[in-house]
Amino acid sequence: MGSKEKVIMDGKSIDRALSRIAHEILERNKGADDLIIIGICTGGIPLARIIVDKIKKIEGVEVPSGYIDITLYRDDLSRIGYHPKLKKTEIPGSIDDKTIVLVDDVLYTGRTIRAAMDALIDFGRPKAIQLAILVDRGHRELPIRADFVGRNVPTSRSEVVDVKVEGEVKEWKVVIREREENE
Repeated sequence: MGSKEKVIMDGKSIDRALSRIAHEILERNKGADDLIIIGICTGGIPLARIIVDKIKKIEGVEVPSGYIDITLYRDDLSRIGYHPKLKKTEIPGSIDDKTIVLVDDVLYTGRTIRAAMDALIDFGRPKAIQLAILVDRGHRELPIRADFVGRNVPTSRSEVVDVKVEGEVKEWKVVIREREENE
């Protein structure tokens, strides 16, 4: 990453935001019954795991969780080539009549979320789909809104938001940087 990156969330603020999101999910759904948490590959997977852990600490129950690969559901496949690198999808059982909470790191145009919903519907008919996002950066191209947001961050289209949640909480961070020419 370049030297012009700006840290907009440190580990403590990310951890607090994810704790708040976990509480909001439980409050909106009146507990953890019939919930399934699904991370969107790849940025949503670690965040989904953290939210599941936080819900377990709050409610004392393990919410079923998994992750979904949206590669084949993207609307820009012709632009990225016909040999996309597929990732794994893991859905914990039937999603019929369940409330699915899709989790991703950054909400931008909304196209990733649309692809995730299309992919999810191939697995069944959920009662509801809710969206949890760590960073909403604006610039929507589709009418998609997150139900749970860690932080709204105004950005320009020339900027990139990077989320790092590996290792210890003190190592986590969200940065904004200028887009490099090859991105």
